[in-house]
Amino acid sequence: MKLQGSCHCEAVRFTVQAATPYPYMHCYCAICRKTAGGGGYAINLGAQHDTLEVEGEEYLSVYRARLAGGRVSTGERNFCSRCGSALWLYDPTWPELVHPHASAIDSRLPVPPDRVHIMLASKASWVEPEVRAGDAEFNEYPHESLAEWHARHGF
Repeated sequence: MKLQGSCHCEAVRFTVQAATPYPYMHCYCAICRKTAGGGGYAINLGAQHDTLEVEGEEYLSVYRARLAGGRVSTGERNFCSRCGSALWLYDPTWPELVHPHASAIDSRLPVPPDRVHIMLASKASWVEPEVRAGDAEFNEYPHESLAEWHARHGF
């Protein structure tokens, strides 16, 4: 599925091909929550990095989060330097992948049949996850990948 996305001020626009476009995984970790999750979590999609086309690259900035112990993440959180919109995560550890934030996607996304709530042990105290019947909950990362979840559902 071809996804089109942009930042709020529209200085940055992008397209990318996604075989895993269902916005089903809510991440409550402090990094996602603070960089992209106004509701207490962020939703990342999976896409093919080599299909990413960007207009307005001059307005992109990258943030690399500090991890426990002071290490710096290899993940590159791309955002608009003008309006601050979180756009996508790229990690050279997995060079074939890019993870656009569902909140930056302008294309119509499919509604997931169920959701997965991850990193619940890191959620903010004020967050009350909206867990529905059929949703899965994990204190850390699940063993099932984005691709495996989509395959299990026949997408």
